[in-house]
Amino acid sequence: MGLLKMKFTFQRRVRLAQGLWLLSWLAVVAGALTFSMGVFLKAELLRRAEVMDNTEIHAVPNTLIVVGLASLAINFFAGRICQDSLDATRFSRWKSFLQPYFVLSLFFTALMLVAVIMSCAMKGNLEESLKIGLKNGIRFYKDTDMPGRCFQKETIDRLQMEFRCCGNNNYKDWFEVQWISDRYLDFTSKDVKDRIKSNVDGRYLVDGVPFSCCNPASPRPCIQYQLTNNSAHYNYEYQTEELNLFSHGCREALVSYYMGLMNTIGGGVLSVFILQMSVLVSARYLQTAIEALAGQENMEAETEGYLLEKGVKETIKEKMDAIKKFLQINEVDAAAGEASAEAAEKPAPAAS
Repeated sequence: MGLLKMKFTFQRRVRLAQGLWLLSWLAVVAGALTFSMGVFLKAELLRRAEVMDNTEIHAVPNTLIVVGLASLAINFFAGRICQDSLDATRFSRWKSFLQPYFVLSLFFTALMLVAVIMSCAMKGNLEESLKIGLKNGIRFYKDTDMPGRCFQKETIDRLQMEFRCCGNNNYKDWFEVQWISDRYLDFTSKDVKDRIKSNVDGRYLVDGVPFSCCNPASPRPCIQYQLTNNSAHYNYEYQTEELNLFSHGCREALVSYYMGLMNTIGGGVLSVFILQMSVLVSARYLQTAIEALAGQENMEAETEGYLLEKGVKETIKEKMDAIKKFLQINEVDAAAGEASAEAAEKPAPAAS
């Protein structure tokens, strides 16, 4: 018994072919949009590559790019099938391509769903990547003269100003690193010497932050140095001075930004997935309804269309049996090949 059988008159087959033609071209446009979303997301991730630690998070945009390109080809092919579907002679030439078409369509449609799930489940990897990347970015902030790190300071400053954030978790992260380059320190100064000697690593640590942490919404001029010293500034209490610096860390800001981006893209790709499934189901109904006309003289006769010729369990069992049979044949061929090789290597008996 077939799965989800439906009756198709000639008029219904015509309408199905026309509807599928329209859906397939809509899916081509959707495939182009999927590809564009993948490229955009990858470009956004590459923009912040200096503050990210691993490449696993590129799995989502890479998948979207591959699926988008595949969708363009698959749905263009479906559109061509629709154009020839009402002519038995022209449709017959596509018959050998239909099985690979359905296999590839199912694979890439499932991959599209995987991309949606990955985009929602990427938060953990993203947080870990930013945690390490931002920590290194802050640590290398002062290395403006070192090849490969010359633009690290500019990257961090632009990041903090654009996302209105400070540090990795908060502004206190800057207290733990030397972010002022040695070339701008006066080593004859007693204060500089005392600060360098005050820690085992020999770093110049201050309770201050770069200018990019300053909040322009603050009503007073920004206080960057001696942030924890209330007596160093008039009418100042660092524990309650909320507007002076950006209050939240850049990791939180970037995770929020990228997860918002991925969730929006995930919703768009889910819509494309539904559209792609509609194309796949419609194409299967059209194929089976037209193939039922084989051997009939009346090309306008009523036919049956279905998704599966048998039930789900029977179809799965049949496919598994075919795979097992194929593997057994390969094993027999391999064993026969090994036996032949051994026989060829075995020396012939000496003549008496």
